[in-house]
Amino acid sequence: MAAPQQPYYWGTTPESDYYTAQGIKSTKSFYTSPRGLTLFTRAWIPAAGIPRGIIFMVHGYGNDISWTFQATPIFLAQNGYACFALDLEGHGQSQGLKAYVPNLDLVIEDCLSFYNATLTLNPQFQNLPKFLYGESMGGAICVLIHLKNPKGFNGAILIAPMCKISEKVKPSWPIPQFLTALSRFAPSLPIVPTADLMHKSVKVPGKKIIAAMNPYRYTGKPRLGTVVELLRVTDYVGSKLSDVDFPFVVLHGSADVVTDPEVSRELYRMAKSKDKSIKIYDGMMHSLLFGETDENVEIVRTDILKWLDDRC
Repeated sequence: MAAPQQPYYWGTTPESDYYTAQGIKSTKSFYTSPRGLTLFTRAWIPAAGIPRGIIFMVHGYGNDISWTFQATPIFLAQNGYACFALDLEGHGQSQGLKAYVPNLDLVIEDCLSFYNATLTLNPQFQNLPKFLYGESMGGAICVLIHLKNPKGFNGAILIAPMCKISEKVKPSWPIPQFLTALSRFAPSLPIVPTADLMHKSVKVPGKKIIAAMNPYRYTGKPRLGTVVELLRVTDYVGSKLSDVDFPFVVLHGSADVVTDPEVSRELYRMAKSKDKSIKIYDGMMHSLLFGETDENVEIVRTDILKWLDDRC
């Protein structure tokens, strides 16, 4: 008889029982954005007392908030921080064609409207410090949110952010021009050739197996419209690094081949923020908060928590 499929990254313990065992509270729901898009959301809250701060979290391309991404907000909630996140358009359990993101400006509007609605529904959180947290593409989205709403957040935690496509991996002329032209006729076609990013992101073999079990993970080739939009947005973010002016910490693995640690160094150098810091972890890959050894994950978590605690 075949073994039952593992329903959660932690095993077969039901969600409610697992959260209770971790000493936190968690809820999930659907949120309808102003443009009418139905988005799946989650919250992870300390079990008792007023949180030290609020963290609005953004996942990366092809990922979602219900599998291994949860490990970080669970850890942060255990340490006193209320965390909120949504599956972006075309990701996880949110509405939209899988991994198709034709307009990141609209995604940013979705995020901001959800964050504002969260604070409206939880007035006791209004005066707490508010932070952004983003992984990979989510890191770029956090920077864009800051550029759109410079005073809205007290800082950001940027994990291997996709703030600019490195010249080492950016396709050379005429490929971007060809993709842009083709995307006008078939933007949702999944035909852009690339290797599965999960295998380039996760170091520990056993954790690759767990990551691959995610029922919501997108495993197809990138869609033309999404790739063209990411090229457009990262070009824009790359041109605006010197406009970044809020507290942030950027964390990146030196062995990351999905996003370039040199771009994070450039963000750190160019940002006008007075409160900025950078951590480059020797030998670590793209998935800093799950794919590394447990010892390495603990190092990164400790650095994040210290950064937060110092500002709350």
